[in-house]
Amino acid sequence: MSEGPAGGSVTGPGEHPADALARAARALRQSLLFERAFGRDVTITWSPLAPIQEAPQAAAAVAAREGAHIAAAQHFREDLALPEDLDAERLRRLAILDPLRQEVLRCTACVLCQQRTQAVFGVGDPCARLLFVGEGPGEEEDRQGEPFVGKAGQLLTRMIQAMGLERRDVYIANIVKCRPPGNRNPEPREIISCMPYLRRQIEVIRPQVICALGNVAARSLLETPTSISRLRGHFAEALGIPVMPTFHPSYLLRNPEDKRLAWMDLRKLMDFLGLHDPRSSGESPGEDR
Repeated sequence: MSEGPAGGSVTGPGEHPADALARAARALRQSLLFERAFGRDVTITWSPLAPIQEAPQAAAAVAAREGAHIAAAQHFREDLALPEDLDAERLRRLAILDPLRQEVLRCTACVLCQQRTQAVFGVGDPCARLLFVGEGPGEEEDRQGEPFVGKAGQLLTRMIQAMGLERRDVYIANIVKCRPPGNRNPEPREIISCMPYLRRQIEVIRPQVICALGNVAARSLLETPTSISRLRGHFAEALGIPVMPTFHPSYLLRNPEDKRLAWMDLRKLMDFLGLHDPRSSGESPGEDR
C-alpha cells in the first residue's frame, strides 16, 4: 500500500498505483468543475512529468488481477448461494462490485454518514444496458438500503415497465449514497465525495446509456449548471456514455402534467436501445387507464 505525504493511504487494498492515480485525477477534475460551476475560479499549474514507463511485470499484474476477479467470483457465488445459471460475466461483475459496496457501506468521507441508517449502494443487473441515476436516498431508501423504493420509486418502476422492462433488467443508483437530512439537495462537497463511487459503478456495469433523473443527477453527471428543464429530452455524454436527462419521479408526482414530457424522453431511450413500445396508446407512465 502506498503512503501519502502525511502517512495516509493513496492506494486502496490491492489497488494498482496506476489505478489509484487515475482515480485521484478524476476526483480532482470533478472537484474543479464543481467549484467553477458554483462561481469559484480555481486554477492549477501543472509541472511537467517524465513519461511513466511500464514495469516489465505490468502485463502479468493485470492478468493476475483478472484471475483474482474470476476466483473471487466463484467464492462470491458460493457465499451468497447465487443461482448456478447466473452467467459468468454477471458473476464476475458482481464480484467486482461487492468490495466497492462494502467500501460504500463503511464510507465516512462527508457529513452525510453521520445521520444515515445505512448507505444505499445500488441495485439491478450488473450487465444492464440502461442505468438510471437519481439524486440520493430518501427516508424509505435509507431504511431499506435500496434505491427508489418509496412513492417516487413506485413511479420509476411503472416508468421502467412502460418501456417493456422490469427493474431486474436495469441498474439503479444515486449520485450520493447517503440520505441528506430532511431530503435536502446534496451539497457540492458531498457530491464530490461520492461521485467516485458512481464512476466506479459505471466502469464495471458499462451501460449503453444512462438516464439522469432530475436536476442533481443531470448536473452532476454532465458537469453543468444548466437546469433539467433545458437539459431534458436531449442526449448528452458523460464518461463516454450517452446520457438522457429527464424529470425525477418525485417531481412528476408533484407535477403530473409533465409526465407526458418524461414519456417522450423515455421513448427516445427506447429508440436508442431498440426496444419495442409495449403500449397500444399514447398514455404516459402512471396515468390511469
